[in-house]
Amino acid sequence: MKGLLYYLTFGLFMLICDNLNAQASNRMYRIAKIKVDAIHLEKYKSALSEQMNAAIKLEPGVLSYTAVSDKKEATVITILEVYANVEAYQSHILTPHFKKYKETVKDWVLSLELIDTDLVVSAKKKEY
Repeated sequence: MKGLLYYLTFGLFMLICDNLNAQASNRMYRIAKIKVDAIHLEKYKSALSEQMNAAIKLEPGVLSYTAVSDKKEATVITILEVYANVEAYQSHILTPHFKKYKETVKDWVLSLELIDTDLVVSAKKKEY
């Protein structure tokens, strides 16, 4: 009986791991490289923050955003976006908060490059 319980528990564990790996492999990782007009940089950051926080709060498929600026050129912003899957991204760009962001910043963004990527490896502290 102990042996059967062990194999059932182990099998369930393996199914859960396979499901988690499948979910992770469906994730969409995108890098957005944005050049912002210096005159509008602070307003841009505010609009970006508003959009990012709304997406994280309202959209289960938006998993994370990290936005950083170049130390030598603060108007160059790079964003790492993580979505549960492509469908979550496609849904995201149709939301009112994203459309508001795009309309608000359209004249402030000098250039935009979107780079779809594949995750190679990820590591982070548990409490981070």
